[in-house]
Amino acid sequence: MTTLPEIPDLHDASLAARLQHLIDNKTKPLGALGKLEALALRIGAILGREAPVLAQPQMLVCAADHGLAARGVSAYPSDVTWQMVENFLAGGAAVSVLARQHGLALTVVDCGVRRDFAPRDGLLLRKIAPGTADASAGPAMSAAQCAEAIANGRAIVREMPGNALLLGEMGIGNSSTAALLLARLVGHDIEACTGAGTGLDAQGRARKAQVLREVLALHAGATAPLDALAAFGGFELATLVGAVLQAAEERRVIVLDGFIASAAVLVAQALRPHVVQRCVAAHVSAEPGHALLLAHLGLDPLLHLDLRLGEGSGAALAWPLLESACLVLREMASFEAAGVSRQ
Repeated sequence: MTTLPEIPDLHDASLAARLQHLIDNKTKPLGALGKLEALALRIGAILGREAPVLAQPQMLVCAADHGLAARGVSAYPSDVTWQMVENFLAGGAAVSVLARQHGLALTVVDCGVRRDFAPRDGLLLRKIAPGTADASAGPAMSAAQCAEAIANGRAIVREMPGNALLLGEMGIGNSSTAALLLARLVGHDIEACTGAGTGLDAQGRARKAQVLREVLALHAGATAPLDALAAFGGFELATLVGAVLQAAEERRVIVLDGFIASAAVLVAQALRPHVVQRCVAAHVSAEPGHALLLAHLGLDPLLHLDLRLGEGSGAALAWPLLESACLVLREMASFEAAGVSRQ
């Protein structure tokens, strides 16, 4: 049995009006800071403050393997999952570099990697099983495993300081899982949801789409959000779903990375419709399904860099924009305070 938190509606007309008044009275023409203004208003609304401060931001990277990878849906072998976890912990991955640059605390979680890791700083061992089952042969996870992963995600975030959570992931084959969840929960054709992932050529992408179509047909009855998540996987996605739900309950700013991390938010939003009010889309990736997913969530991405790496790299790159948006609200002078004429 999965226990889900209550996520209340954040809408506060009075606070929204005060925030809008503040931003409109800064020393600039109306709307001159473009999307940065909308970002400032969103962060103020999430944190419930006219002078928001982002404190102790946490980058959470969840890793797991997928049984479906055996069907050739990725250009890379499953061993890359554990090798990249080691790279994260050694500080050599893109997200490791970017987290250091921007002062983001990086936590890596083994949710179900097909290798055991020695305990060390920055690593949480929450392995449910050494990879999910092959979703083309049966459910990727049992309902109990899915519930355990969600509970793990909630517990991890409960122990984290700060008021901002940046989402990251690693798992060979997980762009297939994200595509399956998008197709099932939103209703897009799987062809439109399927991209190159780690670098498939056109022929490989077509084969991937055909495999995913077969998986959708096999699990035609898995239409509810948790049923779909259990059917398609994966352990890292389910852990992120729990993390998102907990962060939303605690009114943290949730920064979406790419297609896979956004798919976790898609599931969380399907379970609790006000989750998306706490979310900021860092970027839109080169995966075709990501733009469709963000459009469904009603989120406008901050960056368009054609990224398709995952790991939380896009969220880390966008982080300075969130800090700038808060500084504009807190420190930029009003016309009255600066003695600047409006005309």
